[in-house]
Amino acid sequence: MPPESTVASPGSSLARIASPAAESGTAPAVSDAELRSLASGLDRLQTTGERSPGRLRAIAAGVVPPLVFVAVLLVAWQLYVAIAQPRPDIAPGPLDVLSAFGTAWDSGRLQLAVGTSLERGVVGFLIAIAVGTPLGLLLAEVRPLRRAVGPIVSGLQVLPSVAWVPAAIIWFGLSDATVYFVILMGAIPSIVNGLISGVDQVPPQLRRVGTVLGAGAFAQATRIVLPAALPGYLAGLKQGWAFSWRSLMAAEIIAMGGTIGFGLGAMLQQNRELADLAGVLATIILILAIGILVELVVFGPVERRMLRRRGLLVGGTA
Repeated sequence: MPPESTVASPGSSLARIASPAAESGTAPAVSDAELRSLASGLDRLQTTGERSPGRLRAIAAGVVPPLVFVAVLLVAWQLYVAIAQPRPDIAPGPLDVLSAFGTAWDSGRLQLAVGTSLERGVVGFLIAIAVGTPLGLLLAEVRPLRRAVGPIVSGLQVLPSVAWVPAAIIWFGLSDATVYFVILMGAIPSIVNGLISGVDQVPPQLRRVGTVLGAGAFAQATRIVLPAALPGYLAGLKQGWAFSWRSLMAAEIIAMGGTIGFGLGAMLQQNRELADLAGVLATIILILAIGILVELVVFGPVERRMLRRRGLLVGGTA
C-alpha cells in the first residue's frame, strides 16, 4: 500500500501538535516558525475568496466623499456671506480665511507653527505608546494590580488634560517639558484602557492553544494575547492620538513664552489677541485638517489592513 499523503494545513498542524499533549498530558516543544505558520494559515482561511480592490480605488473611496462634503460646506458658507453680507470682523468669508492662510504663509508663521506642533505631537504620542503599551499589558494580565490601579487610570482618562497645564507650568516652567507632560497625561490612559479592553475580548481558547503549543507567560502575552487584542489596542491608539493632539493644543494656548516654541496653539492665541477672526478660523481649520489627515493616512490604512487580515473587511468597504 502506498504511503498516505499528507497536506500541510493549520488544522492538521494543530492536530499533530495537540495530539501528543492530549495523550501524554505534556506540552510539546514547538518552534516559533510553527506558531507563525499556524497564525498565517488561519488568516488565509478567513480571507479566502476575497479580492482586494485596487489601491487607487480604495484611496478614492475614502477621500472623495469627505472632499465633496467640504466643498458643499464652502459653497454654502460663501452663499451666506454673499447674501447676508455680515461684518467681516464677525463673520469672515472663505476668501478672507484663505487670505489669512496666505498672510501666515508669507510671514513664515504657518510653516513654523505646523512644524513645531507636529514634532511635539508625534514625539509625545510615541512616548505615550512606549509607556502605555507595557503598562496596559501588565494591568490586563495581573488582576490584583488591575484592581488597584485600573480605577485611577480610568479617572485620569476622564480628567481634562488642560487641568494639568497649571501644575506642569509650576513643575517644569515655560519649557517643552510642560507640553510633553500634558500630552502624556492625556494619551497614556486612553492607550492603557484600549489595550485592557482588547485583552478582555480575547477568546480563552487562544490562551489554551498557546499553552498546548508550549508558550510561556511572556510568549503568550506578546505573541498571542497582544495580536488578538489588536482591535481594542488600535482603538485605544486612535483615541490616544486624539487626546494627545487636544492636550497639545490646550498646552500651547495656555503656556506661552519662555523657551516654548511657536506652535499652532500659540498662533491661535495670538490671532485671538489681535481680534483677527479670519486668522482664528484659519488656524482652527488647519488644526482640524491635520487631525483628519492623520486619521486618513495613518490609522485608516492600518485599520483596514487589520480587518482584511481577519476576514472582517469585504472588498474595499470598511
